[in-house]
Amino acid sequence: MKVQLFMVFRSLFQLSQSIVLALALLSGETHAQSHSSSGTASQQAALQKGQAALRNGNLSEARAELEKAVRLAPNDAAAQSAFGWVLALQGENDAAVVHLRTALKINPGLVQAQLTLASVLSQQGNLAEGVQEARAAIKTAPGNAEAHRTLARILSQTQPDEASTEMQRAVELASERADLRDELGTILAQRKQFAEAESQFREAIRLQPNLESAHLHLGAAQLLQQRLDDAVEELDKAVTLNPQDATAHYYLAKTLTAQSKSSEALAELKKTAALKPEWFELQVELGIASERAGDADGAVAAFNQAVKLHPNDAEIYNDLGLALLQRGDAEASIPTFKTAVQLRPQDGSLRGNLAAAYLQLANFDAAITELETAIRIAPADASLHYNLGLAYKLKDQLNKAVPEFEEAIRLQSDLADAHYTLGILFWQRGEFDNATNELRKAVESKPDYAEAHYSLGTVYKQQGKLADSARELREAIRLQPDFAGAHTTLAGVLRQLGDADGAAAEAKEGARISGRANNLQAATVSTNSGKRFLAAGDLDSAIAQFRSAIHSEPKYAAAHYELGLALQQSGKNDEAKTEFEKAAELNPQLKAPGK
Repeated sequence: MKVQLFMVFRSLFQLSQSIVLALALLSGETHAQSHSSSGTASQQAALQKGQAALRNGNLSEARAELEKAVRLAPNDAAAQSAFGWVLALQGENDAAVVHLRTALKINPGLVQAQLTLASVLSQQGNLAEGVQEARAAIKTAPGNAEAHRTLARILSQTQPDEASTEMQRAVELASERADLRDELGTILAQRKQFAEAESQFREAIRLQPNLESAHLHLGAAQLLQQRLDDAVEELDKAVTLNPQDATAHYYLAKTLTAQSKSSEALAELKKTAALKPEWFELQVELGIASERAGDADGAVAAFNQAVKLHPNDAEIYNDLGLALLQRGDAEASIPTFKTAVQLRPQDGSLRGNLAAAYLQLANFDAAITELETAIRIAPADASLHYNLGLAYKLKDQLNKAVPEFEEAIRLQSDLADAHYTLGILFWQRGEFDNATNELRKAVESKPDYAEAHYSLGTVYKQQGKLADSARELREAIRLQPDFAGAHTTLAGVLRQLGDADGAAAEAKEGARISGRANNLQAATVSTNSGKRFLAAGDLDSAIAQFRSAIHSEPKYAAAHYELGLALQQSGKNDEAKTEFEKAAELNPQLKAPGK
């Protein structure tokens, strides 16, 4: 996290040149004040029009007029300097350098031309010459705050100590300029002098309460210090002052994540992505966060965008494939995983994921082919052996499955799933002692493995070990109270033990849970159907399906939330609000859009 967070401070000194150069307007020392006595009346008129357009931010008009002024009077330093400035603002650095050097050849003491040239050279990566020009400007005008600031900006990339000294000098010369104090704070934060940095940020805010960058940088510094509540307060102010600042939304998301407020963090990441869709790393983070929140559609959308930005990144295709699997779209994941494998053919884990997709489609032969190839690449990967064993088991080739599960366990002795599946396989073959041995190892490796406790209890029941069976079944119920099968099986065990009341109570509870599970299954089916109608724009059918889901299971939060979305799109905002409130009451992570 810290490396990423310091980027918010380093980026200040790697601003686009248009911002760097435009900041000179704040100093009151612009090219408009560089008067010229040379040239004809028409040349002077063009120069003045160009300077006026420059002050107004009309670069195209400024360029046309200043180019005319230079053509009419090529020896006019002010015109050459102003034209060079415009070219730099438009990103034409090489041409800008030519005109700025010409201006300085005519008038070596033209400070603004020196500063503009210094900034352009640093943007080109020519830091040594940029420093030289900035120092020359300071020699010419030692009391010019902008000159010290320009030197500090360039030095910050390689010489932070001297950069700090120069920015402090700029602040001394113009102590009422909030932007200078904000930048001094960023240099101090780079050096982890957080107390001093915070002092500068707060003074900047005192001088200019609506300076969004100061709130952003103060919040980022507080996040680095794990002062999360303070950071949220400042970053909230930053996004309020400038809702279009993607960086502010991003660091607010980081802070909310650190506070374990995953739904709020996800909302901020989505805002960041909407503002800056070309930010690759952000799209990856958004995809991962969406997956963790169970939003498979959101994850797929984010990873799709990441793939467009980095079309030769195997890992992103892999992430996209996993998101498609999470969404239940194994068929669509196949070509995605295949692309990942083509980009990185010697990565066994990528082939393993492709095999997992084939398993979901019951294409066992294709899965086995990929897993066998993956194991030749990575023979020590226990998960590959486990999945190959699973594929053989699903093909009823148990004699081939057992050695793969055993090899997975040899490579990773605490692989609970391998112990569990091997135990089930032994149970199915009637090898009860081997089955209980593997199932015990499964629960030892993963004590909260409810299914393994249940299966172990069931095998014990078949062996007539009723007390052991009851113990394991009760543990399964403790871990997963709505485990209907565990209640029903425990009822049979208690009945055999002579506990009629206990058996009746467990049987009743099992029946109650089973009935509710059937309702929930029906609600899930209706909700998924409604989402498809909603995506197709059929609002009436979508609303009908969501209402059907709620009828089946009134406490199914997802149905209330999706109904709210459909009602909102239908213009029924009051009804939508009611459904969003019900959804949030049932599941606090489900918040109305925009909340």
